[in-house]
Amino acid sequence: MAAQGMVDPRIFEQLQTKIDDDAEVRDQIRTITQTLERQSRNAQSILSRAHSTPVANLQPVLDAAENSIKEEIDSISKLATVTSGSPYYKYNGLWTRDVQNVVFSILLYGWLGGISTKGEAEQGKLLTIEEVGEFVNVPVNLKDRDAFHITIEEYLQSLITLIDELSRLAINSVTLGDYQRPLQISRFVKDIHAGFQILNLKNDSLRRRSDSIKYSVKKIEDIVYDLSLRNLVPKAGATIV
Repeated sequence: MAAQGMVDPRIFEQLQTKIDDDAEVRDQIRTITQTLERQSRNAQSILSRAHSTPVANLQPVLDAAENSIKEEIDSISKLATVTSGSPYYKYNGLWTRDVQNVVFSILLYGWLGGISTKGEAEQGKLLTIEEVGEFVNVPVNLKDRDAFHITIEEYLQSLITLIDELSRLAINSVTLGDYQRPLQISRFVKDIHAGFQILNLKNDSLRRRSDSIKYSVKKIEDIVYDLSLRNLVPKAGATIV
């Protein structure tokens, strides 16, 4: 009869089973995030048409973006299902960037007037994190249970990306002959900048990125100032920004 070892080999067999289960979950997540990445690129490509489309002709762009964003939401739902049996923070690093891209698309879509609130679409509106969560149909900033959700950090990162995009839109609006939109963007971005200054950010990456908002503010201010010098905006409007 062979002598038994001091360590039960079943311990390592059980560990291997757990390793295999973990690898399977990771593979499922990667498959979904790869799809989500393609969908996000498509949604952002559609939304980028706003840079070359007058406001009056924007509705077809918003309609196309809505369909693309719905595909992203379907993938988010699949991601939430796959990860439902695992601790949230064990895997969230695999999808957080993709979730930020989805949130950014929704924020831009909402700002452009794609989302109706109280039965009426409104341009220049900032969707709250709760409104984004409701739109995607996932919880936000969970504290009472361990489940898939949108974090405050993901929302704020997406908001900074929105500001970067709006600074580009301010420039391109002038090219389209729309001199009022830069004023609207300037007021909006200044309000967001003021809001970020209230926050005591603990996340190093988020804090560094938030520092860039002041450069977007300055860039848009320069656009508005140039328009005012050329008498392309009302003097009263120029003093607001």
